[in-house]
Amino acid sequence: MGTELNIKVKSNLVNKYRGGYPLITKQAINDVGSLEEGVLINLIDEHNAFIGKGYYGKQNKGFGWVLTRNKDEKIDQSFFERKLKAALDKRRSFFQDKETNAFRVFNGEGDGIGGFTIDYFDGYYLINWYSEGIFTYFDHVLTSLKNLVQYKAIYQKKRFRADGKFIEEDGFVDGERGEFPILVKENGVNFAVYFNEEAMVGVFLDQRDVRRTIRDKYAKGKTVLNTFSYTGAFSVFAALGGASKTTSVDLANRSLPKTIEQFSVNGIDYESHDIIVEDVFHYFKYAGKKGLKFDMIILDPPSFARSKKFTFSAEKDYKNLLKEAIAITEKNGVIVASTNSASFDMKKFKGFIDTAFKESNSKYKIEEEFSLPRDFQTIREFKEGNYLKVVFIKKLNG
Repeated sequence: MGTELNIKVKSNLVNKYRGGYPLITKQAINDVGSLEEGVLINLIDEHNAFIGKGYYGKQNKGFGWVLTRNKDEKIDQSFFERKLKAALDKRRSFFQDKETNAFRVFNGEGDGIGGFTIDYFDGYYLINWYSEGIFTYFDHVLTSLKNLVQYKAIYQKKRFRADGKFIEEDGFVDGERGEFPILVKENGVNFAVYFNEEAMVGVFLDQRDVRRTIRDKYAKGKTVLNTFSYTGAFSVFAALGGASKTTSVDLANRSLPKTIEQFSVNGIDYESHDIIVEDVFHYFKYAGKKGLKFDMIILDPPSFARSKKFTFSAEKDYKNLLKEAIAITEKNGVIVASTNSASFDMKKFKGFIDTAFKESNSKYKIEEEFSLPRDFQTIREFKEGNYLKVVFIKKLNG
């Protein structure tokens, strides 16, 4: 990887990159031809002046990431180790927390190297790789991590496609193989997690503050509908916060046993809650016909989803999803509207909320809002990196 290739940035985007923008986008550079994944590239302007150095790695976001604006800085193992050490140092307080032992320790471009993340689960480290390009630096990342931390085991997930398919494998890298599920804690609540199954592990760590808020401030005595519920994490927190009943709805067959498991590892009788495998949009229609209403509805859809009859895109369809929820929310009930779509900002998201309530002839009040927790480090030069938007909305009388 000693060779560095010069790539010219289109003139209208030069200032953006000089200002610190880290993602090498398809719009920024001319035809890259057949570059080798992981090759180091120097971004230059029309006068061949150096802008930044990064690597080529195709992923859904673009063609790679800028790593340094210092032409002479070497992208070697010590570079990776410095970045990892700085990230770990910032999160020292998380390692001291007796109530939470699952969090992010390296957040891609937010910690200086786009394309991979590292999560910590009670002594286990999980690396997520998002392109073949960054994966070529596997040895640098692994050596750095081994030099910096004590661990039970290191696992990895390759989240990039090879020949159109995600690479599925056991994921074990080093240490002692885990006995799955591994039980971790978040704000005193147990989660069963798996590193040896599919792309996800069983819990999305970026919703930690939202789950705690639901438990501590909103759930007591309430009926709660958790849509796109995955493994039921929001339902578990609601139940532990004293919800009178939770209803979890997700289309995936695996959501039923996974949700039962998350209830069970917290000593909750899952049979006193409803866990439904069904298309969320079908369920809204069913609830409307039956006259069902809920005190709290949690909306946390994927940015894009497809079922047999519906295609959902957060940017196009979130407003209508909100309208479905408003129709079955009790007066003075709360809708927790969440999206992880990076294609629009909080201002636009609040616009969807406002339009949905107006079209539903309902009034509302925003109670509070959340973005990423602080272990999910972001940088102001890359606003898309702060993708999470969560708004607690009260449906008012009248």
